[in-house]
Amino acid sequence: MSVSRQAELAHAYDAARPRLTRVAYAILGSCADAEDVVADTWLKLVQTDEREPIRDVAGWATVATARGALDLLRSARVRREAYVGPWLPEPMLTTHDGDLIDPADRVTLDDSVRYALLVVLERLSPAERTAWVLHDLFEMPFDEVAAAVGRTPAAVRQLASRARAHLAEAGQRFEVDPGRHDEVVGAFMVAAAGGDLASLVGTLDADVVLTSDGGGVISAARRPVLGPDRVARFILGIAAKHEGYVLPVQVNGATGLALMNGDGLHSVVSLTVRGDRISRIDMVLAPDKLRYV
Repeated sequence: MSVSRQAELAHAYDAARPRLTRVAYAILGSCADAEDVVADTWLKLVQTDEREPIRDVAGWATVATARGALDLLRSARVRREAYVGPWLPEPMLTTHDGDLIDPADRVTLDDSVRYALLVVLERLSPAERTAWVLHDLFEMPFDEVAAAVGRTPAAVRQLASRARAHLAEAGQRFEVDPGRHDEVVGAFMVAAAGGDLASLVGTLDADVVLTSDGGGVISAARRPVLGPDRVARFILGIAAKHEGYVLPVQVNGATGLALMNGDGLHSVVSLTVRGDRISRIDMVLAPDKLRYV
């Protein structure tokens, strides 16, 4: 391959990289794995172009990235079944000034990677998840989705339809007014910091669920904590023991919390608001999932 051709490919690939990383992350729920898949796609792109020039670099790379992410997700599912405690996606953080904390800074933090959505996507099969992400989130036509998933267009249409049904059953709303979200999170922080159990319970939805992921390395609840009273007491217990400070951050585009201690980042908390109450609290403590933050 000539130097000029490789430079041309590199330029086109760099332009497509934000979308590729977002696609891989939405399918995998892992920043590190998404970066690996995107890097591997570049190598495949160069090798394929040497055999036959690729005209649509972005289109080819999107399908290749999705296919690579799907293959990795299938193998990851086996590992996640043996995971100690609940498995949560890796969070992506920004400061309130919009500065990216993750080195995976090519990901545009929009609704396509909302944390609550990633959690619910874990309920889908790898093929359903990939079909839904590509078609419903990234608006790819079904013939291109079929090329990525390795099914017929009719089959991936059914996969996407089943995925929509599963997500509807989950009953989660992923779009909340940012101002209202911040008001609820602010009230939650004040109540937790003040040790006010009644006020803290008042910020929580009747069906609130708290999930903590320590990866078997950091102490965390092995099962989800259910209900406002239990969740509030769990939070106050953490607040009483935590020796450090809490930093408001953007977790996948919505206000969440970073718990800091003397060693640096201790954990990341994603807060999902439904109406005017918090319906989900997801705490990521596993060091492997915070190494990119």
